[in-house]
Amino acid sequence: MKTKKQPFDRNSPENVALRAEIVHGAFLREGTMAAFPTCFPGATIPIPADESRITALTVADGGIVYGGTSGRRTHLFYGLFHGATGMVFDVGVAEGANRCAAVCCAGGQFFAFVNGPAGGRVVACPLATLPFDLLQEWSFTREPLREVGSVGSEPIVHALGVKSGALVIVTETRLLTLDVAAGRLEPVAEVRCAGRMAIGSQSGVFGLEGTEYLWRYDAASRRFDRHSVRLPAGAWGRASLFWARDGRTGMLYTADSEGALYAFSEERGVGPSVGRAPVAPVGPMAVTFDDRLFGFCGDGIARMFCYDPLLKRVDDLGVAVSTLQRRRYGYVFGDAVTGRDGQIFFGEDDDLGHLWLYFPRIRDAQALAQQGTIKSNDKPNSD
Repeated sequence: MKTKKQPFDRNSPENVALRAEIVHGAFLREGTMAAFPTCFPGATIPIPADESRITALTVADGGIVYGGTSGRRTHLFYGLFHGATGMVFDVGVAEGANRCAAVCCAGGQFFAFVNGPAGGRVVACPLATLPFDLLQEWSFTREPLREVGSVGSEPIVHALGVKSGALVIVTETRLLTLDVAAGRLEPVAEVRCAGRMAIGSQSGVFGLEGTEYLWRYDAASRRFDRHSVRLPAGAWGRASLFWARDGRTGMLYTADSEGALYAFSEERGVGPSVGRAPVAPVGPMAVTFDDRLFGFCGDGIARMFCYDPLLKRVDDLGVAVSTLQRRRYGYVFGDAVTGRDGQIFFGEDDDLGHLWLYFPRIRDAQALAQQGTIKSNDKPNSD
């Protein structure tokens, strides 16, 4: 005897919860996103749509955000978001380039590491100054970009600045340094680069060597160790490596090609995986002031995730959406940095790219007290 099929009850508690999860869980679940155009709204026009894929970001000491784009042409820009400012200024075009691999600030200059049909090269211009405000009479000057040097016919993969003031550059086959004062490029070692570099908790520069090791470069002593750190078993080298650094502790975070997340410090090395991103591969990430890691993962339509080292948990936060003033969905991101006030800037690697500002949800002090992460007498009043 056949069992009678029960009709689907869309009002059952289980199905109501499932519908809520599908409807409200697809897009950003916590915090607030604001997608800011690459212009001064109401005063200037954005960077052209097919030239505005934001692939490189950095934040200078004064809190000004600097970036570079990829596409038909490469533009350099900076963003002001303090007080009565609120704008992105297009510094200019790096002629002959179609991709920006990295940007750095050092020695009072803004350096961009760009690629084109002729290979990789470095261009620079003076750093911006924070205006008094943008309410009264204001003006901006577009300085011409200065050619610093070329690395030859191969593309630049990444670059970053170190304490000594030098800039460390990696191509697909070589590690180099740039003396900012002299404007001189010097070779360091041959490498097999498969992603970005990062600065460790003791100022060492690290990058992926093959599928089993991290190399380390000490800029002060100019010492290069090819097999400095052995990686735990994982799917390394099949996807470009991204890093995020905790500015308070120096802890580094990265992920293998299958989305397993790892924490690394020079004192303790790389431990076992701390969690797994909702999907792979893992893209740009950044750590905010309370040590939480936020990033994007997945191809095509990226999902945002959060790793909380206090709760030792990875949460899927959904697809990025900004509903402030004008609705915009964010599907692909190229870089991420932490801002002056703990907000995170994500560069949208898509046509008509925007600079996305993410404001994480503030931690619940009472919940943290229950977890034992803060003193019980610091609990907020219940009334």
